[in-house]
Amino acid sequence: MKRLIKWLVILLLAAVAGIFVWGYAPDTDAAQMESKYSSAASRFAEFEPGLRVHYRDEGKADGRVLVLIHGSNASLHTWEPWVKILGKDYRVISLDLPGHGLTGKNPAGVYDNASYVSVVDRLLLKLKIKKAVIGGNSMGGGVTWLYTLTHPEKVDAMLLVDASGQPYAKSGNTPLGFRLMRMPVLKEAARFIAPRSIFESSVKTSMSVQSKIDDKLIDRYSELNRYPGNREATMQRFANFKSMTPGTKERLAGIKVPVLILWGAEDNLIPVSAAKWFADAMPQARLIIYPAVGHIPMEEIPEKSAADVKAWLEGLPADKPKS
Repeated sequence: MKRLIKWLVILLLAAVAGIFVWGYAPDTDAAQMESKYSSAASRFAEFEPGLRVHYRDEGKADGRVLVLIHGSNASLHTWEPWVKILGKDYRVISLDLPGHGLTGKNPAGVYDNASYVSVVDRLLLKLKIKKAVIGGNSMGGGVTWLYTLTHPEKVDAMLLVDASGQPYAKSGNTPLGFRLMRMPVLKEAARFIAPRSIFESSVKTSMSVQSKIDDKLIDRYSELNRYPGNREATMQRFANFKSMTPGTKERLAGIKVPVLILWGAEDNLIPVSAAKWFADAMPQARLIIYPAVGHIPMEEIPEKSAADVKAWLEGLPADKPKS
């Protein structure tokens, strides 16, 4: 019996060692990542010691302001295709939320939607923006509608792209990375083990338009998720998933501004039924569902989705002159 236990322990240790050899991935180097993933438009706003938020303020300087908020484990880079198109007519602001992209950790250790609303608001205050169109994808969509409810006087219109918010909305094919982060033991291992193949699998599950997936895109998701502080933030977010503020139709009914809802029919993370749930909650909303598109329309079909956003923006009431 002792011999059997001994061999089981040896096999277990060998398996653990094998896993580390296969998937060990340290944090990426912050300076290298900032050199690689920042642009001429990149700026860093320090709101408090240790909280330095990466953002970009691009496009037509005197145009209507459009603020775009990325989803979980993404970054402001997800909006780059839209910025190129919409920036010709609009001032487009995007940012990396704490625990994402080049922003990294929040020294307060808080990564919920309410804290993200506060970061977005502080950035707009810093940029002296009194009113804007607010939009977000996935988790960023959840931040968007919560921001609109929290600061209704600062929102001209609201854009939801495959947004979080419907309670208990579940898909049948959740990306691998998200499934692993919901498993207690494997979630702890994510501090050290993050093979590129996991990010490749998650991206391919999230995006139905596979022709838009290349090595550069996968590297971006993989490397920025390993930016110092981001993995720890991801673990904290998934450990406190209930704090991400699910919505109710009664709360959303309080939103009176124009709303555009864009959704991929083949979203594997948040099912398309959630799009209809949002539309039922906000009767003024315009809903567009894209066939054969997944969770990230702005990267999968950037030209079509940006054209739909532009047409909607052009139909909004004229922006009031700045005082």
